[in-house]
Amino acid sequence: MTPTTTRSTCPYCGVGCGVLIESQGSQITGVRGDPQHPANFGRLCTKGQTLHLTALPAVARQTRLLQPQQRPQRGAEPQPLAWDMALDLAADRFADVIDRHGPDAVGFYVSGQLLTEDYYAFNKLAKGLVGTNNIDTNSRLCMSSAVAGYKLTLGADAPPACYDDVNHASCLFIVGSNTAFAHPVLFRRIEDAKQKNPAMKVIVADPRRTDTASLADLFLPLQPGTDVMLFHGLLHIMLWEGWTDAVYIAAHTSGFDELRALVRECTPAQVAQVCGLPKEDLYTAARWFAQSPATLSLYCQGLNQSSSGTAKNATLINLHLATGQIGKPGAGPFSLTGQPNAMGGREVGGLANLLSAHRDMANPEHRAEVAALWGVPSVPAHPGKTAVEMFQAAADGEIRALWIACTNPAQSLPDQATVRRALQRAEFVVVQEAYAGAATCDYADLLLPATTWGEKDGTVTNSERRISRVRAAVPAPGQARHDWRIAVDFAQRLEARLRPGLPTLFPYPDAESLWLEHRESTRGRDLDITGLSYAMLQQQGPQQWPLRAGDSQGRARLYEDGVFPTPDGRARFAALPYAPLAEPREARYPFSLITGRLRDQWHGMTRTGTLGRLFGHVPEPVVALHPQDMARQGIRSGDLVYVTSRRGAILVPAQPSDELGPSQAFIAMHWGGEYLGGQASNGEVLAGVNALTSPAFCPTSRQPELKHTAVKVLKADLPWTLLGLAWLPDAQALGAHAALRALMARFPFAACVPFANGVPLAQADTLGRTGVLFRAAGHVAPAPEVLEQIEALLGLDTRDALRYADQQRGQRRTVRRVQEGGHTRLEGVLLAGDTQAEAWIRPVLQEELPAETYGRSLLMPGARAPVNVGPRARTVCTCFQVTDAAIADELARCEGDASQRLAALQNRLQCGTQCGSCVPELRRLVQAHPARTASLAA
Repeated sequence: MTPTTTRSTCPYCGVGCGVLIESQGSQITGVRGDPQHPANFGRLCTKGQTLHLTALPAVARQTRLLQPQQRPQRGAEPQPLAWDMALDLAADRFADVIDRHGPDAVGFYVSGQLLTEDYYAFNKLAKGLVGTNNIDTNSRLCMSSAVAGYKLTLGADAPPACYDDVNHASCLFIVGSNTAFAHPVLFRRIEDAKQKNPAMKVIVADPRRTDTASLADLFLPLQPGTDVMLFHGLLHIMLWEGWTDAVYIAAHTSGFDELRALVRECTPAQVAQVCGLPKEDLYTAARWFAQSPATLSLYCQGLNQSSSGTAKNATLINLHLATGQIGKPGAGPFSLTGQPNAMGGREVGGLANLLSAHRDMANPEHRAEVAALWGVPSVPAHPGKTAVEMFQAAADGEIRALWIACTNPAQSLPDQATVRRALQRAEFVVVQEAYAGAATCDYADLLLPATTWGEKDGTVTNSERRISRVRAAVPAPGQARHDWRIAVDFAQRLEARLRPGLPTLFPYPDAESLWLEHRESTRGRDLDITGLSYAMLQQQGPQQWPLRAGDSQGRARLYEDGVFPTPDGRARFAALPYAPLAEPREARYPFSLITGRLRDQWHGMTRTGTLGRLFGHVPEPVVALHPQDMARQGIRSGDLVYVTSRRGAILVPAQPSDELGPSQAFIAMHWGGEYLGGQASNGEVLAGVNALTSPAFCPTSRQPELKHTAVKVLKADLPWTLLGLAWLPDAQALGAHAALRALMARFPFAACVPFANGVPLAQADTLGRTGVLFRAAGHVAPAPEVLEQIEALLGLDTRDALRYADQQRGQRRTVRRVQEGGHTRLEGVLLAGDTQAEAWIRPVLQEELPAETYGRSLLMPGARAPVNVGPRARTVCTCFQVTDAAIADELARCEGDASQRLAALQNRLQCGTQCGSCVPELRRLVQAHPARTASLAA
């Protein structure tokens, strides 16, 4: 069969990288970066490079939802259902709720990973047909503060800069963004720009010293939540030193006098005290920002996910307006979109407070325009429930039916106790999803299988307003349908019940017909794309908006003429005061818990979590703490600790980190109940980091303060421990993970993750060997049948397995070895009641070391390895599977300065030469390992 190459777009972050999908028949066989795509020019990060592996049949058979299913009653196993019956059921149940309780008794919660066409269908379904504005998106959790900040100051939700601006900037101000992890390919462009122009100043402001900070000329480790005070303080200094642009302010802005009066009290001394920064660094940052020929700000969730999110965004934009650092190459406030199509959702008005094409719901003329376009008498005027409010309303019984598409609120929303109460209380829950393992699927009355990357057709818009085509490389698997198709099929049935006899509002035969209606809605608006078409995207590639009828291309930068989309054409300064965190640290909760991203994982890991190789860099959930805090509480690395907020508690191993300041803690946002869990003594199920996080939100943007929570951290006393790990066949590993996940609630603490020995990506057309790790702890051993279940799921219930059991001591040990090619290797192991031997047994298994000499020592509690075995190596370079141990060995032989040793390391091991995501860590390792001296060389 002849291989086929399909040009499409990556489904992960807002960089919007182009990809070339290689396929044969119905199977995706490979993926490459598209060298012609202007977002990435052929580069892909670790996540993008492994996309084809998530589409392998061995993965899909174990993880994909492939047919509609109905759960006959809560807690029961879902049963297959025909599509027509499923959609009729959904229409009947929604129509019944609407008839009994009104249109606002239903809610739609959708996703920034939907395509623009999908989004448009859902938006019209809710606001045009049902007559409710109760439609919101997980983009509320990542970008709504950026929307509010842009609209408040510049007049429209339109990022004014583009990626190419990093090549023209003299100063980069990166704040509230670990760009190196969250937008890796853009960070490669920043590294390139810095290398070409070493004089460019890079300022990074972040409570944590992340990989992004490794590139900084000035690092500002401000206290969590103090961004507004920092920005006011920088403006105070600029005013005092005469570094503002009075001509620009007078010609193009309004409201500066009020802002100037507000920041008068934000003196360097006060700002230094509140933010925890040296005054000298404040002056340096202010000078570089204001006096550089071009300053570009890059920011993301650190500003957005805050109870002061709008203020943080707007006060940063104040700095650009006050210094004229906007509307020219290399300058401007550039919000980095979190999800691949959060921008597209904003464009179609797919949020509870927006209408199509950036129209304002409060404006009667805007509502009339949308109603006329849709052919309905009116659209509802009052804002709907936003994400947190929607689930609170469902928990309170106000919203009776929920439709959830392409998102996992049972993992990602804050205050998980409320979210799960909402899902349990709602009369009818529909989950439209590609992956059956998403935690929200457990609460669905009706499951509808959706297509995903490589199978979908439509468009997405990235952070720089660039619209790209998403194309299907293979047919939809099983009975999966496109998201827009599901929405349209449901809408046609629902309108037959709500408005019988009237022409359909949803006459869409394909995705393009939806897009054409969306295009028409933009006519005359700031995001006008009436000059764009699918054909143009096909012939000329991705395009930026606006692109009006008659234009040959879109605009890379906005506001170059100093005219803004406000009533008077002037940008508006926002005089917003500094406000403390919703939950500042205090005596009962003395730690600031910060959340953030892992380098190789995406959101709730429903896709990336199917690949064991992507767990190599960070293999298990941990809470990172400052070493001094750990020493003060007698906590050692690996000890279990309770992390407790006002909403709940989780158990998680502790790990020291010098990235954090004292009294700070960090847990990655990805660790949900699918990977981290347990059960408290009161019976409450412990489910991931968002059991802790706060639902407090910004009053303007309604974006919750996911980035910060006040917690206490206490060492746990759980003497009985368990570790099980085993290699499993590709076709069984993910199924075993799902089954083991169901056992996590049998223990006070449990974690379950895949692992792999993946081959270098340059050679990879298979998963490599895949395994599963299960870790647990408790006060006493569980019933023997629980351990037997774990053994069976790990493939340790075979006749050739060796066993040792001491029920009186609560100990059980099972090992399985296999002979292969004249060598013996360890295939699986269960250590229950005594896991001291993990330090040597785990590397023997995961690194597949020869196991001939181990014999009975594998079964002896507390036994030492008969031969010297070092600690398990950690993957640094995912592309070439290079470990920290291999890097340390190589650096011991390298000479020269840091750049020479880094070059030698990359030349010999290839690490950092493919996607480059590990380069910041390689630089740190080079600095940490002294160069070989001349005498040693001799």
